[in-house]
Amino acid sequence: MRALRQLPLFLLLAGGGALSMLVPAVVALGREEFHIARSFFYAGLLGTLIVALIAVARAGRPPERDSARQLLALLAAFVVLPAGLAVPFHEALRTTSFLNAYVEMVSCLTTTGATLFAPERLSPELHLWRAQVGWMGGFVIWTAAAAILAPLSLGGFEVTASGEPGRADARQPAMAAATPQMRLARAARRLAPVYGALTLVLWLFLMALGEAPIAAAILAMSTISTSGITGEAGDIGVISGFWTEAAIFAFLLFALSRLTFSSDTLTTARTRLTQDPEFRLGLILVVAVPVVLLVRHWAGAYEVARDQDLTQALQAHWGASFTVLSFLTTTGFVSSNWEEAQVWSGLGTPGLILMGLAIIGGGVATTAGGVKLLRIYALYLHGLREMEKLVHPSSVGRAGGFSRRLRRQGAFIAFVFFMLFALSLTLTSLAFAALGSGFEEAMVLAVAALTTTGPLIVWAPETPIALIELSQGGKLTLAGAMILGRFELLAIVALLSPALWRR
Repeated sequence: MRALRQLPLFLLLAGGGALSMLVPAVVALGREEFHIARSFFYAGLLGTLIVALIAVARAGRPPERDSARQLLALLAAFVVLPAGLAVPFHEALRTTSFLNAYVEMVSCLTTTGATLFAPERLSPELHLWRAQVGWMGGFVIWTAAAAILAPLSLGGFEVTASGEPGRADARQPAMAAATPQMRLARAARRLAPVYGALTLVLWLFLMALGEAPIAAAILAMSTISTSGITGEAGDIGVISGFWTEAAIFAFLLFALSRLTFSSDTLTTARTRLTQDPEFRLGLILVVAVPVVLLVRHWAGAYEVARDQDLTQALQAHWGASFTVLSFLTTTGFVSSNWEEAQVWSGLGTPGLILMGLAIIGGGVATTAGGVKLLRIYALYLHGLREMEKLVHPSSVGRAGGFSRRLRRQGAFIAFVFFMLFALSLTLTSLAFAALGSGFEEAMVLAVAALTTTGPLIVWAPETPIALIELSQGGKLTLAGAMILGRFELLAIVALLSPALWRR
């Protein structure tokens, strides 16, 4: 175990990805899909051998002690590792190009969940591999948030940290003193049991509700990682059955705040979940948006037909609540009552609402993407204080160093990130438009990639976007945007610091 801690982060992730290929190989062998089993087994064996040889060659070298270089290794992992993960996928499918397989794996590893293939085109083993890659990508984000992003005041921690983005937080000397390998090992040791236990419990729940074992495993891994990946049954992203949706709804709450599963990296001065601004703001959105939609649904239904009953209204409200929470956490699951609610009310495709929820995003240091709730809360506090000063210019803001920090420096850096996100969205949309996409298609693709909410390409536009029809440049742009959305532009800006490259 001590020897593993000496290995570089990129090599550890590559070894974990290679070993994980044995899971779909065993599943395919049990289903007598021998070609798929051989593809994953040989790829996993070869990848493990290469990683082992490199590890032996590096034996005796001192471990890396620079957190910024760990950040660079994390970025390299999101760019390079999907190529290795795509090898068995490409060999098993046999009817697609390697570029398509690479983009598919980028989508899974970044927990975006956008797919280039129709569900019926992939076998259950390939669907399981997609969900498994997304699940591993979610765990990498969980661990990296505590061990890499938090010490560097990135990933949302810059809102409450005293240090500048890309530098250590002066209020956490113990974290700054620990080596990156120690922080990674500590975070993985604390979070792995929680991550695995949540997935296992949800898997058992779904199987008890009648889901097939593979389908239940796919849904469980996709829910915990917020990747939104589903199997071959039904439409993309549609979850059917009230109790299945209720179980997934309960576990999606873990993506609203890190305090729901861990307190190792505090994003606020409050340690109780009921006082956590992220969780409260998320619940407000989950309650308020469906109520607004229900009023619109009810008004539309009243104009069309007056004989609608309360049951249909409750179904519409539940469909809206589940879908709102799903897109707020950038998962992208859709309730089976969502389309029925639209038909019942006469409401068109609410693409802007879904895109807006995805842009807001979930909690800091969770698997959710988007701008993040804590940054939105900081901007809200700052705006509220500015309105108070307009009414009462001589008023004094609320006491407490944390509140002042969040209203001033926190709101400032949150605004900077929001502008960087808007700039990324603009440039990405222009890139897609230059490569032949229309305005609506380019905007949906950009939002889906930068917020890691792949199902938006199906549910946001009036006509689902066929990613397989994009040009090679469009697919590469999509892959780059998904990596940028997962890694965040502020972290890339921190990597460009001259002090890092001088070291």
